[in-house]
Amino acid sequence: MTKERKLLPIVLDGYKPLRDVVFETLRDAIITQVLKPGERLMEIQLADEMGVSRTPVREAIRKLELEGLVIMVPRKGAYVAGVSMKDIHEVYEVRAALEMLAVSLAAERITDEELDALERQVLQESEAEASEDTDEHTLDNIVYIDTTFHDIIYQAANNQRLVQFLNILQEQLQRFRAASLSRPGRSKTALEEHKQIIEALSERNGELASKLAKEHIDNAESAMIFAMQDGDK
Repeated sequence: MTKERKLLPIVLDGYKPLRDVVFETLRDAIITQVLKPGERLMEIQLADEMGVSRTPVREAIRKLELEGLVIMVPRKGAYVAGVSMKDIHEVYEVRAALEMLAVSLAAERITDEELDALERQVLQESEAEASEDTDEHTLDNIVYIDTTFHDIIYQAANNQRLVQFLNILQEQLQRFRAASLSRPGRSKTALEEHKQIIEALSERNGELASKLAKEHIDNAESAMIFAMQDGDK
């Protein structure tokens, strides 16, 4: 664990148990690569940084292992799980299949209110993209908007089992989303792809929407792979 990297102290919101807040904090740190692949997770240091006891940290690490974000090495401890090219391809392959189905269904079932919600997300995305700020907060905002955009489409498909499968996948996908969108030019391209998807949905053209969704996800995968290769240099 590098000395430069520090987790922020936990702030309880009064609604969530401490163990849940610690878990979400550590998961977000892994997704955003504050805690990097291969990094050892030291319970005492993490607890000190977050201002909590070791117990909720230990519980969080166990849950993160179940999600595949942490691996336990016998006699050595817990480490942030690495990401292979195979991992990336498998996640995006499943995402493409599920999202192509989601947008196809959404083209038939989307409401005017949901189309308006998608338009609002694109507007926010445009404003974020136009911002001259290049800090981590701006990237976090773009990732949040991108996630919300896709969530609206999932709900518009009006198939709860499909939404459940996509939500499970999201836990793994979020780890890749920030890296993909941080690739120079990717967020701008993604914005244009989102606009095209909205147009196809508004025209109730499921075949075109599905095709555009596949291209969007393939491009996101390519950006993620390039970002990963850049990080290895």
